[in-house]
Amino acid sequence: MTEEARATTVLLVGALMVRLWAGGAYARYVRVGMGWWLLVAGVLLVALGLTGVVRALWPRRQAVAAQGPADGHAHGHGHGDRVGWLLLAPVLALLLVTPPALGSFGVDRSAAVNITSTGRTFDPLLAGGSVVPMSLLEFDERVADHDGASFGSTPVRLTGFVARTADGGGFRIARYQIACCAADAVSAVVRVTGTIGNPPARDRWVTVTGTFQHSADAVAELHATSLTEVPAPADPYE
Repeated sequence: MTEEARATTVLLVGALMVRLWAGGAYARYVRVGMGWWLLVAGVLLVALGLTGVVRALWPRRQAVAAQGPADGHAHGHGHGDRVGWLLLAPVLALLLVTPPALGSFGVDRSAAVNITSTGRTFDPLLAGGSVVPMSLLEFDERVADHDGASFGSTPVRLTGFVARTADGGGFRIARYQIACCAADAVSAVVRVTGTIGNPPARDRWVTVTGTFQHSADAVAELHATSLTEVPAPADPYE
């Protein structure tokens, strides 16, 4: 791989990182709080790549000027050099097309949140209070805590994407939890029951309000009183 190809690869990777930050698409792959670090790394790679490209091309231009046009084209690149440039293809593809965030396809094919509880963890929700917004992870954790004793009859609000359109008497919604990036994602899943009509399509984001109910299996269950389709959030992970 030539020095020009190496430097160009670094330059394009840096440009890709800056593009992801500028458009906000980086939140599909890493924690939102890591955005500024991604921008700094991208700017440094762009600067390093540009420096490498200039350093690689400048001696060649000097040599061509000294030898003249006839001699300057006498030596072509070898087959190995041409193959090296093919390594730029994946980076160029990512610059043109941004892959989506993790969705329903990976829910049943990746690790799921596994929660166990030996002691009481959560205080009871206020009875008769207003609707409590809650992450799917907390909902699953409360279900595991003494079989959902902390819910009482208090309604909660969950937001997630449709992971399965048919599951028992309802459908499943999910949301991924990540520690730093999409590579370590695990999913929290809740079954939604009590809705009328056809369920939303897979990967559509919904906000569901309802109450906890006991399920016949290990999947946490919410009996819905309202369901609204919503746009995908800027940060798809919890």
